[in-house]
Amino acid sequence: MTSNLSNAVKLQQQLDKERRLVSTDSYDLSVGQLLSMFEAGEIEVPPEYQRQFVWDEVRESQLIESVLLGIPIPSLFMATNADSTWEIVDGVQRLGTIAHFSGRPDLLRKVVKNEPLKITGLDKLSALNGETIEGLSKPLQLMFNTRPMRVTVLNDKSDQGVRFDLFERLNTGGISLTNQEIRNCVFRGPFNEDLKRLSSHASFLSSVKIKSGDQRNGTLEEFVLRFFAFFDNYVGFDHSVKDFLNEYMKYRASGRLSLVEERLFKDTFDVISQNLPHGIVRGQRVTPVNLFEGVAVGVALAIKSGRPVHPARLAGLLGDSNLRKFTTGATNSKKAVVGRIEYVRDALVR
Repeated sequence: MTSNLSNAVKLQQQLDKERRLVSTDSYDLSVGQLLSMFEAGEIEVPPEYQRQFVWDEVRESQLIESVLLGIPIPSLFMATNADSTWEIVDGVQRLGTIAHFSGRPDLLRKVVKNEPLKITGLDKLSALNGETIEGLSKPLQLMFNTRPMRVTVLNDKSDQGVRFDLFERLNTGGISLTNQEIRNCVFRGPFNEDLKRLSSHASFLSSVKIKSGDQRNGTLEEFVLRFFAFFDNYVGFDHSVKDFLNEYMKYRASGRLSLVEERLFKDTFDVISQNLPHGIVRGQRVTPVNLFEGVAVGVALAIKSGRPVHPARLAGLLGDSNLRKFTTGATNSKKAVVGRIEYVRDALVR
C-alpha cells in the first residue's frame, strides 16, 4: 500500500511538472487564411520536411474531397518561432496538399510541385476527377477556401526541450525525420549553420562513410555535432546520447564555433584522412558512431594536448583488441565512452 501511494505521488509530481512545460493555443482558420499565411512566409516548412512531400495524387485528391465534404481533418500542429511566425510540426502533407491544389505559383514552389493538383481517383465526388481548382465554379472555389481547419500552436512559453519532444512524437509524415533533422528545426541558429558547413569539409567526408540514403537526412551533421559535444564534455556523458546531443545543441544554438574550434576540427580530420585512407571503418561500408567518437575525439584531444602525436598508429588502432572492448557491447555506457576516447588519445601521444 505504501509503495502504491508513493508511486501515485511521484506520478502526480511528474505530471504536474511536465504539463506546465507545454503551453498551446488553438485556432480554427479557413483554408484561405492558412494558404495566405503560408504564402506570406508566416507559416514555415523547414527544408528538412521537403522529404515528406510524398503523397501521390490519389491520396491528395482524397484529402481535398474530405475538405469539400466537411469531413473533419486532423489538427495541424505548429510551433511558434521567435519572430512570431509558425513552423509546422505535424501536418506537412495536409498543408502541402491544399497548397498544391490552390495552384498559386509561390505555393507550388514551396511544396516542390510543378503543376497544380489535378483531382483523380475519387468515388464519392467522381465529377471532380480530372479537374484543377481553376475548373471549379466560383461558388465551389469559395467553399474550398472558406472551409475551416483546426490548428494547434505550441506557443513561446514552452521550452525547446518540449519542442524537440513534440517534433519527435508528432512527426507522422510519410518519411519520418531523423533526430538531427528535428534538431535542425528546433535549434536553429549560427551553431547549426556551422555544423552544416563543416559537414561538407573534404577531409571529414573522406573519413566518415555513410549509407547513400543518409546523405541528405542530417546524418553527416550529427557526426559533426557528436565531435564537438563529446570533445567538450565526454566526461559528463551519462548514457542517453539523444539527450546529451540535444542539451549541447540547445546550449550552443545562438553562438558560432570559434576559429580555434574550427581549426581543430579540420586538423583532426586532415590527420585521420591522411592515415586512414578508407575512412573510420573496420571492413564495413559505413562508419560506426562509437568508433567515430573514439577515433575523432581521441585524435582531437591528442592534438590539443600539445604533446608529440604519432598519427601513423591510427591504422593499427582500428583492429586493436582493447579498443574493440570499448566499441562493442554496452557502447553507450559512460565507462565505454570515456574508455574509447581516452584509449585513442593515449595511444597517439605516449
